Amino acid sequence: MQTSQKKTISDGSRRFGDQPMQYQESYCWPPIQNVDAGSQGTHLSAMTSDQYCTLESSSETSAYPVHNSPSTASFSPNESVVSQPNSQSYPSDQQDSSENACGSPTSESYVTHKLRELETAMLGPDSDNLDMHSMTAMPGPNQIVSEAEKWKFLVEMMSRGDLKEALCTCALAIANGDMFTVEWLMSELRQMVSVTGEPIQRLGAYMLEGLVARLASSGSSIYNALRCKEPAGADLLSYMLLLYEACPYFKFGYMSANGAIADAMKDEISVHIIDFQIAQGSQWVTLIQALAARPGGPPRIRITGIDDSTSAYARGGGLDMVGKRLLKLAESYKVPFEFHTAGVSASEIQIENLGIQPGEALAVNFALTLHHLPDESVGTQNPRDRLLRLVKSLSPKVVTLVEQESNTNTVPFFARFVETLNYYLAIFESIDVTLPRENKERINVEQHCLAREVVNIVACEGAERVERHEPLGKWRSRFEMAGFTPYPLSSFVNSTIKILLENYSEKYTLEERDGALFLGWMNRPLVASCAWR
Repeated sequence: MQTSQKKTISDGSRRFGDQPMQYQESYCWPPIQNVDAGSQGTHLSAMTSDQYCTLESSSETSAYPVHNSPSTASFSPNESVVSQPNSQSYPSDQQDSSENACGSPTSESYVTHKLRELETAMLGPDSDNLDMHSMTAMPGPNQIVSEAEKWKFLVEMMSRGDLKEALCTCALAIANGDMFTVEWLMSELRQMVSVTGEPIQRLGAYMLEGLVARLASSGSSIYNALRCKEPAGADLLSYMLLLYEACPYFKFGYMSANGAIADAMKDEISVHIIDFQIAQGSQWVTLIQALAARPGGPPRIRITGIDDSTSAYARGGGLDMVGKRLLKLAESYKVPFEFHTAGVSASEIQIENLGIQPGEALAVNFALTLHHLPDESVGTQNPRDRLLRLVKSLSPKVVTLVEQESNTNTVPFFARFVETLNYYLAIFESIDVTLPRENKERINVEQHCLAREVVNIVACEGAERVERHEPLGKWRSRFEMAGFTPYPLSSFVNSTIKILLENYSEKYTLEERDGALFLGWMNRPLVASCAWR
């Protein structure tokens, strides 16, 4: 849709991955450019200046920024990897050794000369048909492979112009600690990505940012130190609304969850809904309207909302704004309505924060929020499973779950990188169908609603990585361990969503499997929805 034709709706929506306030600053980092490499080890130093903010979109810049400043990273002999002052070291199980055992050349000019030689006169096995599997066999720092073979592989790969393969090879080199190869690949990748190009070029720009950020710092500390500006709250809300309209992901989640809640509450006279990430309250507009039309009259509805800092920033205030809007809507439909706020985050919630009252039928809504809670892989407290056990103790009639169908929680770095690339590429391709590439608002949508998720997944570890998606199979195990049983979704929900998808590209797919619904793009499942009791 063109900018002048952008739809305006009265309420907002969640983006894929609303994050705590400490992650709201734009992801910024210095570029890594010149290299001095030795054979004994590597040393990485990154400047902490807010001069560089490559995720800040500009109407005058159509390509991924290429900086021509003096070198901001160096690799020195006889030293191990050293983080900048505000950074933290990666755990040993998250990042492989960075020892450079490849016998790297000692200057960048040597590399240039070597590459020219390899392009014209290098012997070795044919590599024209490399696929993702063979790419993972790229010579690593601990393999006895000649420099000639490694650089032949790299030069031939780049000559094919396969951006996806090049990104994955760079990530693999980081996992292997081959920093000299990383440096060269990053310089090449900067010329291949663009925030206004093909979907893979646009996503590639942010994937590359994530790799650079991973090297520059072990997570969000660099973002906090650089303090790049977040867009104005009203602008951020407009980007969230545009994403809400451009793609059916949020509407799919809201409609499927509301269908399960309406079915479970069809005979109840007093309904209490606990929404663990209420955002702008958009989800409950259609449910209030549906319950108002129920034969015999509407029930009394009470909604308890748990806020998140990104949504609060976008709306420009607290949840009282959401409550007033929903109360006004309910009054117009003559629905008895109350709204309350929990006052704490989802990870800190206690039963006394929820205002449970006797005689209420309880529904709990987890829409694109549980993946933000740390689990047992992050710390012994395990807020993710603790919250599920707490909710089960409330004996709800129905619990709705909507989550991205992606596996980025506990998998090692390289596998997580490949999964993120494949998952978000489908998202970017689906946006490409609706929003023109030259549309600046599309750039803002991708930058402020999607890119920071990508960077967080690629760059961060431990508690700093707040985007921790799991596929439905893992969520099913968690719910069953907490004592839940599946609540089947009605066929009416399925048919309603099929009608919704008629307004979008035919490349969207809807699949019902194992009691859950999956919305996908070209048969790649992207969002899963199910219900429990």
